[in-house]
Amino acid sequence: MLKLFGAVLILLAGTLFGFYQALLLARRPRQIADVIRGLQRLETEIVYGFTPAPEALASVSRAGQGPVSELFRRAGEEIAGSGGRSVQQIWQHVITLHWRSTSMKTAERDTLIQLGSTLGLTDREDQIKHLRLTVKQLEGEEDVAREDQQKYERMWKSLGVLIGALIVILIY
Repeated sequence: MLKLFGAVLILLAGTLFGFYQALLLARRPRQIADVIRGLQRLETEIVYGFTPAPEALASVSRAGQGPVSELFRRAGEEIAGSGGRSVQQIWQHVITLHWRSTSMKTAERDTLIQLGSTLGLTDREDQIKHLRLTVKQLEGEEDVAREDQQKYERMWKSLGVLIGALIVILIY
């Protein structure tokens, strides 16, 4: 009886691992889309609202949810109390610090860090150009993420069950 219980637990653990990996694949395109919407809202705040960066980032964070919203909120808070640090340093620090809470990959992180080098340093038109360029790059990454999700989501679910079953077979 104890062996059967152990086998069920191993099978369950393998299955949960596979479903967790599939969940990460499903979250990535949504989070990239959230970042794109946030950057577009940030562009609107800069162009039409003439809003300072900390307030614009706070506004973007209130409009969103989840780890992406937290990223914008934290950036806004740290820029408001910058203590002499540049916007680029703060942006890079916040992205690096909060990146693990997202399901996005390094390509998206590098694109966002690159955006930080122009935020708050250049005139409004140049910032808009860089925001739009970043959005275009992220749209490309979103397409890749959706393709990866379609290719690998079902595979991870099946693989989790099969790995659990293989371990059970090898042990017993």
